[in-house]
Amino acid sequence: MTFDPFRDFEERGYLRNLYGSKDVAAVKALEQKSFKKNLNSAIDTLATIQFIEYKHILSIHKTLFGDIYPWAGEDRLATAPDLNITKGGYERMFAHPRDVRRAGEYALDRGQDLPFVRELPGEVMGLLAHAHPFLDGNGRTIMVLHAELAHRAGISIEWKQTHKANYLTALTTELNDPSKGHLDAYLKPFIRPAIERKQSISALKSLRGLGET
Repeated sequence: MTFDPFRDFEERGYLRNLYGSKDVAAVKALEQKSFKKNLNSAIDTLATIQFIEYKHILSIHKTLFGDIYPWAGEDRLATAPDLNITKGGYERMFAHPRDVRRAGEYALDRGQDLPFVRELPGEVMGLLAHAHPFLDGNGRTIMVLHAELAHRAGISIEWKQTHKANYLTALTTELNDPSKGHLDAYLKPFIRPAIERKQSISALKSLRGLGET
């Protein structure tokens, strides 16, 4: 079943994309094109922000996906306030729309405690993923945010060495049983010293599915 939170798929296409396309695969390809085109700008902008706030999560999403969605940069409280996103029968995996901002702010608070990030980068990723602020583009947005938070903490994650299915399994376990070290245990072998932001851009552009949500 096609995800249709606006209930106007037939009239306006998948998630009201600016092309009016009903071809979900084509829209996903356009998402990725928009992401790659605007990634440099998003990374450069984050680098100039001393303390990242919730409003910056929204602005980064708008930068990354404004070429494809008119609602880019608007969270689920604005776009679908009555829709609780579930996955695999779990209703509490992601924050309810009314709690999205609070969850995002908490994730950023933890994510800007540099010793905490160095010790528990997986927990920070899980907190960002739990907030799930948007109808689409969450994974790539939080990957960009996490890369910047990790950079500030003096670490990086060698994502190209991870395995998509194993990572997503660890992330799902983290979301369903938070703060128990599930995702940190998976990511530990892939933690490296910080890399230049330009290298982060190249790494994020080469991701194969890890953040494509």
